[in-house]
Formats: sequence, C-alpha cells, structure tokens
Amino acid sequence: MTKVNQFISKVGWSRPILGMFLIVLFIICPLVGIKIDFAITNTIGRFAMYIVLVLSLVPMIQTGCGLNFGIPIGIVCGVFGAVLSVEFRLAGPLGLAVAMLIGAALGVLVGFLYGLILNKVKGDEMIISTYVGMAFIAFMNLFWVKLLPVTNPILVMGYGGQGLRTSVTLEENWAGVLDNFLSFKIGDIIEIPTGLILFGVFCCILMWLFFKTKLGTAMTAVGSNPEYARASGIDINKMRLISVVISTAVAAVGIICYAQSYTFLQMYNASNSFTFVTVAAILIGGAAIKKASITNVLIGAFLFQGIVTIGPMVVSAQLGDIADVVRLIVSNGTILYALTRKERA
Repeated sequence: MTKVNQFISKVGWSRPILGMFLIVLFIICPLVGIKIDFAITNTIGRFAMYIVLVLSLVPMIQTGCGLNFGIPIGIVCGVFGAVLSVEFRLAGPLGLAVAMLIGAALGVLVGFLYGLILNKVKGDEMIISTYVGMAFIAFMNLFWVKLLPVTNPILVMGYGGQGLRTSVTLEENWAGVLDNFLSFKIGDIIEIPTGLILFGVFCCILMWLFFKTKLGTAMTAVGSNPEYARASGIDINKMRLISVVISTAVAAVGIICYAQSYTFLQMYNASNSFTFVTVAAILIGGAAIKKASITNVLIGAFLFQGIVTIGPMVVSAQLGDIADVVRLIVSNGTILYALTRKERA
C-alpha cells in the first residue's frame, strides 16, 4: 500500500485514471462495431502528429511564462513556410525541409516580438497571449487574401483567382514524407508512422538536452524561483524572451509535421483549433503552470489524443455523430480541471 501511495503522490490521480479510461475505450470498441486495429492506428497516428506541437509549450512553461495560449502565432509562421515551399513547387524531403527552415526562421523573428510583449505583462501572460494570437491570425487572414502574391494553382482560390484556398493539398509536394519513412504495418490495418515518431522523439531529446545546458538551467531557475535567479545574476527578461522564441519556432516546425501527415494545410482561422488541444494534452501529461517535462509531453499527447480519437467514435456509434462536441468537452474540461488544481511540487 505504501508503494501505491508513493506512486499516486508522485504522478497524481489523473494520469492513472485517464490511462485506465483509455484502456476501457479500447475494450468497448469491438462491442460497438469499431475495429480495434483501426482504433489503435488512429491513436498512434494522431499521437505522432501532435508530439512536436505539444513539445513547443515546454520552454515557456519552464521559464514561468505560463501555458502558451498564443501557440497559433508559431503555427501561422509554420504555415507561411509551408505555403512558400508549395509556391516554389518543392517536393519530397527537400520541400519539407525548406518549409521547416522558413517557418522556424519566421518563428524566431515573430517570437522575438511576441516575447517583448509578454515581458511587459508579467503575471497576465496567458490572457494576453490569447489575444495576441487572435490578433495575429486576423492580420494574417488579410495577408492570405490580399497581400501574398502566389501563382501556384494549388494555392490560389478558384473563385476570383485571388487569395489562398481555405485548405491546400500537399499530395503533389511533401505529404507523408515523415510518415512513410521506415513505416511498417502490423497485420492488415495497424500502420506505424515510424519516421514521424522518430522525428518527434528526436525533437524531444534535443529539448531535453537543451535544458541540461547552462542556458536551459538558467531558464528553469527563472520559472521555478525568479527571486533566486535574479540574485544569481540571471537576466530574467532575456531568459523569458529566449523561451518564447524557442516555443514559437518549435510550434512552426510542429504544424508542418502535422500538415504532412494530415496531407493538407489548413488556412485562415484553423490555427485557433490547436490551442486548447495542445494545452490540454500537456496538462493531462502532468505538467503544471510553471513546470513541464518531456515525459509530460509524451504521456499527455498519447493519453489526450487516444481519448479524443476513440471516445468520440464510441459515443457516436451509440448516439450519432457528435464527435466534435465530445472533443470540446474533453479538451476544455481538462484545461478547467488543470487550472483549478493545486500544482504538484
């Protein structure tokens, strides 16, 4: 019993309960006519798609900037890089790499400006970041429609011949480049997107190694004990600024990973849909408002995506097509729970 108490004290109740709930959902699948191998394939696929996006939240959390509700800023930067890659008609690994490089570079620039804003509103970062993200998306919507001179027919809106489409196919460019790398099947249906998983894990390892460096340790100190960090001579504003830049650049790369797996670029207001999904995932993984780890990212991404993938399937099989409603309830309910609980040490 002591070991059980120690385990619960360390990880809390939420993750074991959600883990068991996910197992129950998998058990129910065959009973409601859903093939278990289909459910497993979808869960693994969506988990892999979201690893890097959820990972992008870690730097800002670690430096005390809170949950990055402004993640759409980085996502839009990644979309911009992807649009340019498609406009240049680049395909395969080269097209994917160019999209990531452009998106990450723009993420560094925009993230720097974003970080300056957050340094002016310490204590209200989560509220302000939400509005900054919305404002940035609104501005970019005008840019997509009027200001970006694209000529590739894949990108251009069919009606009027001006502005970008709301959804851009990547089939002729770099769709599935990471998914298909070293991918394999188990049985007839279960398909493992090996390349995408390896890339996500590689990014996680890089982030873990970064926080073992002197700079990463200083950033963590700023988040956990700002007074001690200031007394130690650490420039708090600088550390916070670096964390926002990294977070924005990683989010830009993350959306490109997602898009190549989804095989479409989602334009305009679609970036807003990733905010609560990523935040809920890292909170489910056990992160607090000022503390997050790579373990939180991996566990949270898997549990959350498993629940929001399989849960709506099971419910819809019994009550009709209400999948989106279930996803909203799960994601928003998770955030509400996480933000009202006491942080674990």
